[in-house]
Amino acid sequence: METNHGAGPGQPVVVGVAPGQSPRVVGQAARFARQFGSELICACVNPARFATGESADGSMTSASLDPDFADEGEAAFDPQLAADLAGILAGTDVSWRTLAIPGDVAHALGHLANTVDAAMIVVGTRERSLGGSIQELLSSSLAAKLARGQFRPVVVVPVGAKNEGRASGGSVE
Repeated sequence: METNHGAGPGQPVVVGVAPGQSPRVVGQAARFARQFGSELICACVNPARFATGESADGSMTSASLDPDFADEGEAAFDPQLAADLAGILAGTDVSWRTLAIPGDVAHALGHLANTVDAAMIVVGTRERSLGGSIQELLSSSLAAKLARGQFRPVVVVPVGAKNEGRASGGSVE
């Protein structure tokens, strides 16, 4: 687990992160965390692992679902993803940390949000257009699964190509 700045005073904001994800998702989540005066928890879920232990801060120990493939490196947060997050969040006054958690993505993010009493869960879309994002939300997407299984707000950040790099989603100020 990597930490930057320490914990914030309010309920944290949980954001689902993945390699190659648009920086806009983390940028929007950081804006919410700053507005709430709270910590941002950047969680990367590995569905090829299952939980073997849990701490009150949301961190988990895990094991591989495949006993023939017991790579403990898979349990750690991706160093390149952590570096990318540090770049996105550099210069902000947002308190943030990373967590690598195991399991089904929707269930793992929801469980983490419950464990840390998060204010909300923020996820991004996979589609490159707003129309595709709405269609994905209404189908069996991560956001829809979270919305059906949560009592916490789920914020879906569209990452359409037309929105990339604009002030509304490019940088965190």
